Amino acid sequence: MSSNQRQNRIVKHSASRNKPKPRPAEVSLDEALALAIQSHRDGKAAAALELYRRILAVHPDHPDALHFLGVLSHQLGKSADAITLIRQAIAINPQYADAYNNLGNVLKEQGQLEAALTAYRQAIALRPDHADAHNNLGTVLNAQGHFDEAIAAYEKAIALQAQHADAYLNLGNVFKKQGKVDATIQAYLKAISLGDYHSDAYRNLGAALYCEGRIEEAATVYRKWLSYDATHPVALHMLAACSGENVPLRASDQYIQAVFNRFAASFDAQLQKLDYRAPMLVAAVLARELPNPARQCVVLDAGCGTGLCGPLLRPYARRLVGVDLSPGMLEKARNRGVYDELVRAELTEYMSGCLATSDVIVSADVLIYFGELGPALSAAAKALRPGGRLIFSVERTTDDEDGFHLNPHGRYSHSEAYLRRTLEAAHLVVRSVEAVVLRQEHKQPVPGLVVLACKP
Repeated sequence: MSSNQRQNRIVKHSASRNKPKPRPAEVSLDEALALAIQSHRDGKAAAALELYRRILAVHPDHPDALHFLGVLSHQLGKSADAITLIRQAIAINPQYADAYNNLGNVLKEQGQLEAALTAYRQAIALRPDHADAHNNLGTVLNAQGHFDEAIAAYEKAIALQAQHADAYLNLGNVFKKQGKVDATIQAYLKAISLGDYHSDAYRNLGAALYCEGRIEEAATVYRKWLSYDATHPVALHMLAACSGENVPLRASDQYIQAVFNRFAASFDAQLQKLDYRAPMLVAAVLARELPNPARQCVVLDAGCGTGLCGPLLRPYARRLVGVDLSPGMLEKARNRGVYDELVRAELTEYMSGCLATSDVIVSADVLIYFGELGPALSAAAKALRPGGRLIFSVERTTDDEDGFHLNPHGRYSHSEAYLRRTLEAAHLVVRSVEAVVLRQEHKQPVPGLVVLACKP
């Protein structure tokens, strides 16, 4: 083999140090790329990364290696590197439609929607039959509120690839925004009919059905979902909510993490659309209790989420601690820069270990994921100092109900009588229970209760 030939080969592996070293195995560039791509698809990121880098060490202008290394870099959280690498691949091969499509994907997830549109349109100009690029184009148009154009893009993807489940799912999402209920449900049904398991389609179809009061049909969807993934926490919880079978005393930790990690990025914007008022309502109670805030309290934001309560609590806190189960939500809370400490933990367990450490505990729309409140309220009582205050909101049951109830939307509601009994059992003194509207949902007010209790 000539020296030039050897430069275009990649060492695949070396022998064990405990054995005589044979000559290292070598593969061609094409073979190395195939191995790298297979490792990438199999989730073996470290192996794929090493192979892509070895290929580029031999052939720095290899467009496929640059492209796929860019995709992997994005998946590893290095999106700026990904954009640079994919652009390099395109500069070497300006006809690289797939690279333009993946460049659009990275730009879209970075919030650079106009640049993403340009990339997708270039992919389509190079390959008009690129179904994924049409689908991705529709997703950006949808995000920008150009619904008719988004629908046209999804329908083009489907015309090119009749089995494109993602395009049907996305089409349903646009119809949902437009209030076209029947079209939404039909699009989701089509997405799940195409054979491959698609969790988002089951999730969205179930939600669309229960929102229309078609509770038994929603339960059927969740049962079908569980036939593909028997332990999926969202499917398990929502089946219980819609069927009334095997209702848990509280939502599982796995359910909470799955739901809130998924929505962390869009959570605040979604709540704003719903006229969400819980943080302001609990803060108003605190303001009545402490009309002259002087940063003198240790305050626990119990179930802090993205930190919506944080800025409202800061004026009262010499130390402000937030606790939540979702890493995604905690990251958003950290970006607000108002907390002294943020802790990832299960709420009841955390408070049980904080004996007499807090002057104020606030929990805005967190206990709606607990049915039986006894353990959580007892833990809060342990965490409060004498004279400390607990302020929280829950959704309210109908007037003829007592106790708690898991609703088809997956949240629990509680009666005032149940709250009073449970607070008394936890040795907390009820100071006030106020009927409120927590937010709007499906154009209807969500009734709630805001409670103030104190530790003697």
